[in-house]
Amino acid sequence: MKYGQSCPFISYRTQKKPGLSSYAKDPQEAAESLVSLLEEAEKVVPVELREQTPVRVGATAGLRALGAERSEEILQAVRDLLRDKSSFKSQPDWVSVLDGSQEGAFAWVTINYLLEKLGKPYSRTVGVVDLGGGSVQMAYAISEKDAAKAPQVSDGEDSYVKKLVLKGTTYYLYVHRCWYQTVTTADVSHSYLHYGLLAARAEILKAGENSDYSNCMLDGYHGKYQYGDDTFEASGSSSGATYSKCRAVAVRALKVDEPACTHMKCTFGGVWNGGGGDGQKNLFVASFFYDRAAQAGFVNPKAAVAKVKPSDFEEAARRVCKLNVKEAHATYPDVSEEDIPFLCMDLVYQHTLLVDGFGVDPYQDITLVKKVRYGSSFVEAAWPLGSAIEVASSS
Repeated sequence: MKYGQSCPFISYRTQKKPGLSSYAKDPQEAAESLVSLLEEAEKVVPVELREQTPVRVGATAGLRALGAERSEEILQAVRDLLRDKSSFKSQPDWVSVLDGSQEGAFAWVTINYLLEKLGKPYSRTVGVVDLGGGSVQMAYAISEKDAAKAPQVSDGEDSYVKKLVLKGTTYYLYVHRCWYQTVTTADVSHSYLHYGLLAARAEILKAGENSDYSNCMLDGYHGKYQYGDDTFEASGSSSGATYSKCRAVAVRALKVDEPACTHMKCTFGGVWNGGGGDGQKNLFVASFFYDRAAQAGFVNPKAAVAKVKPSDFEEAARRVCKLNVKEAHATYPDVSEEDIPFLCMDLVYQHTLLVDGFGVDPYQDITLVKKVRYGSSFVEAAWPLGSAIEVASSS
């Protein structure tokens, strides 16, 4: 059925860990890890609808980090599994690695669909910032005039602007792709390091001035942090974390003053900022932004949405950075043992990302979103629904 026609709507969400990238050396096991998810889906989709219900697998930053060869082996194993063991409709090209632009665009479609903004002028849509573990995307609609001014990109790169037609309305969607490129000698290899919350920890630890301790780590913690194939020293100093010093390191890690900026307006890493405008005025921020805000106590964890300001992350960071690990455990019992030592760093980074990276006013109202009310239900504000809408609209 075409998207927009009257068709059954079933909302159900479940989550499974670890992700596909955890099975880098065993593609078959990676594919088999999805069987339980397919079984969950079969429980909620009626038998008579399964053959016409599309199943799509979109891998994100974790699988992108494995490289083309390893990730393709896993994707092919997943395609084979869906062909041989799934009762749902599937196509080979529905199993793929999403680039950052797709992930951001799908998140924008999800939230604007649930808010019933699609089909309305771009100025009435909302902008979206989605902070995952490996990557972060900002997406918002811009005018056709501003879209025409978008910088040209190199061959093989995604354009800054995606043209979408949804509910009969054409949108020009700016999606910020948050990475920087490093080039090594010899084979001139390229490494794209993303700025999701977990990836940013590694960047901040690398950007520190002392290899023995970090000004972003809480006093009393002595350990290491592993991200991908790299391991970093992640111990606190005897004097504890320092908000101002941690913020300076976070700014440096974000490459806010990247000299590669060749546009009139840039975010961090020399990336064009889309020009701003009405589509960016009303921002919805999701994923780790919501999680850390709830854990830090300035958002009710039971609330589906909450109005905050970027400065709230700063205030929370200042409180946390004064604590040692033991005090933080007692003060923030909802934060896991593995995340507690990084709570100061995470909150500092989130404030820095919004204010210095994306240029959001520290006192601007933004909406933290976990779920959005749609009819009588609350639906998860995550990119997969946007991906499903794209499949349905082109079927």
